[in-house]
Amino acid sequence: MTACRPVLILQLRPEDATADSEYACILRYGDLTTDDTHRLRIEKSGIPEGLNPDDYAAIIVGGSPFDISTPQDDKSAVQKKIEDDFNRLLDQVVPYDIPFLGACSGNGLLGNYLGGTISRKYGESVCLASLEITDEGKQDKLLRGFPDRIDALLGHKEAVEDTPEGATLLVRGQACPVQMFRVGENVYATQFHPEGDAEEFRLRIEIYKNHGYFQPHEADALKEDVSQRPTPHAQEILRRFVEYYYRDQDRAA
Repeated sequence: MTACRPVLILQLRPEDATADSEYACILRYGDLTTDDTHRLRIEKSGIPEGLNPDDYAAIIVGGSPFDISTPQDDKSAVQKKIEDDFNRLLDQVVPYDIPFLGACSGNGLLGNYLGGTISRKYGESVCLASLEITDEGKQDKLLRGFPDRIDALLGHKEAVEDTPEGATLLVRGQACPVQMFRVGENVYATQFHPEGDAEEFRLRIEIYKNHGYFQPHEADALKEDVSQRPTPHAQEILRRFVEYYYRDQDRAA
């Protein structure tokens, strides 16, 4: 039976190849079809002012090459609009605890909204990382039953320096302490990519090799690194989020 309200997918990637591939991964690992979702490329369209989060079962936000820590005067008009649009959206999402999962850029946008410091202090090159589930994380509905450590794919120039005030740290990393947090009961953010797999990351490595995430000559070695082993628990987070908030909307409400 198809649920009444779709999942809203907000994407920020200017490149069609990475945006389309990211969307395909969200569908694959979220066990979704295009009919289950409403997709917006907000780097093109912005977030419509009349958008009502209550029209959707949940919101999923992907990554992007835009950095919140970039000095304001150096940000493009597109990036400034994206940040303004998200602050307006999060004014509705956070106070009303609307189901939300922000990955990488979505993590930074939420952390920034909550007053956290976003900087390059804990940036990480593209890699397959081993992350630790916190005690609070072990009790969370998206992580319950996981091993103490999970593998995940990531790569980011900036990150939240500390867990935002009022948020709960669910997953930590050695190089970047804040890898996943929750606000309220239903608003989540991950620094890693729960939708990512090795094929997807090999594509991103090729397209973003001149964007400052790593040295261009490292691309081939990084493609091998991200292909070492699968990341089923990271992808299970996405699947559980969809299962809880989309497949079982009566319970989530």
